[in-house]
Amino acid sequence: MSLPYPTREEIARLSARMLLEIKAVDFNAKQPFTYASGKKGPTYVDCRRIISFPRVRQTLLDFLAATIMRDAGFEAFDNIAGGETAGIPFAAMVAERLGLPMSYVRKKPKGYGRNARIEGVMTEGQRVLLVEDLTTDGGSKLSFVDAIRETGASCAHTAVIFYYGIFPETTQRLADHGVSLHHLCTWWDVLNEARESGAFDDATLTEVQTFLSDPKGWQAANG
Repeated sequence: MSLPYPTREEIARLSARMLLEIKAVDFNAKQPFTYASGKKGPTYVDCRRIISFPRVRQTLLDFLAATIMRDAGFEAFDNIAGGETAGIPFAAMVAERLGLPMSYVRKKPKGYGRNARIEGVMTEGQRVLLVEDLTTDGGSKLSFVDAIRETGASCAHTAVIFYYGIFPETTQRLADHGVSLHHLCTWWDVLNEARESGAFDDATLTEVQTFLSDPKGWQAANG
């Protein structure tokens, strides 16, 4: 019996459309964006915008909950943890949908009180799902996963709304740490939807495709 959820392909297409509609993603080939790393690129994503659009927010989180249950299992978790800070609201909404406790993980101990990285209640033996807004190369997830495991809980899954999908080592990096990645859409889905909707001119879309195909090469050629 098939599950009453949209296919992965339809979820990816609709998720990409919603991110474009609320301008959570943008393309600009003439004035590339500067990333936190200091490097530049013609693509930009800000999943924090999602929380300000109720209909988009509800649909994307329904999609995320469905993806988690379909891919990981219906009774696979005991606790939903959000990564500080962007993952916190999404973890709360996933926890509500799955009827589970919610906690969150600090990037580093707060330096006073219990000096803990875990806020909320997380206990030894719990199976924890780490929820974040997005992932690029998976690096930041590993620190959160390690903090969860230090409590005696297990963490073998992370779920995000947006996965860059342009760094081939990401899923292997997570897998080597014993973590499976679940996501709704990637830059390739956004690019396809942008072409279908005519959201950007052909020259911009061509430049974005060049970047997505070889990010390091594009950055080396464009400074």
